[in-house]
Order: sequence, then structure tokens, then C-alpha cells
Amino acid sequence: MKKFTLIIILLLLSLPVLSQEFIHDNNFDEKIKGNAFDDNNGKIIIVEFWADFNKENAFQDWDKLKEVTYYRCDLAHNPKLKAKYRVRMAPTILIFSEGDAYIKFKAKAGLDLLCPVDLPKMERAIEVVKRESQY
Repeated sequence: MKKFTLIIILLLLSLPVLSQEFIHDNNFDEKIKGNAFDDNNGKIIIVEFWADFNKENAFQDWDKLKEVTYYRCDLAHNPKLKAKYRVRMAPTILIFSEGDAYIKFKAKAGLDLLCPVDLPKMERAIEVVKRESQY
């Protein structure tokens, strides 16, 4: 019975990680820009450049954001994206609309590498991107 309880607890703790889709060098353009048959107009996509060593400082409120698609990109396994977007620190968060990056939040240099944005600031940034991408 103890083993069963432990397995259930471990599964419950891992659910937030399992629900977050990772994006990679080889599928980034498809996910961000879509394809010829995809209706990507006005769609807000958020990509968090992430590192396992700093997972405690990842953005924690993705489930509270509305009308956005969220991906994580593991810096250790995606050198092309890391170079293309000049990501030096984890976490770094980019907000995209219609395939273009609009806003970049990056961790400050230092030893703490804290998440550079909280929920209210992220929600305001999403609203700015929605307004700017309408024109």
C-alpha cells in the first residue's frame, strides 16, 4: 500500500511538467509560425527558454494565463534557438504573435537567476502584444 501511495504522489507532482509541451530546434518554426493551412492570426505563443538546473525559478503560473499557447525550450538541447534568440540566462521568456517575437523577459545576470516576470506583469505584456499585433 505504501508503494502505491508513493506512486500516486509522484504522479501528481509530475503533472504540471507533463502538461507543458517542449519545443525544439527542428519543430520551432512549425509551432510558432504554423503552416499554410494553420490559422495563426492573432495567436499569442509564449516560449520559456528553460534549464533543468534552474527549474525552481521557472514561471509557475502558466495554467492561469488565458488564450495563449505555452511551450518550453530546453537550452541544453537546442543550440540553434539559443543562438538565434541570444538567450544567455534561464529562464528567458519570449512572447510571439504571428511568428514574430514582441517581448522578451530575461533573468538578470547573477547567481539567483530568478524568473524575470510574475503573473500580473505577464498578463499586461500579453495585452500589449494583442493590441500591437492588431495593426
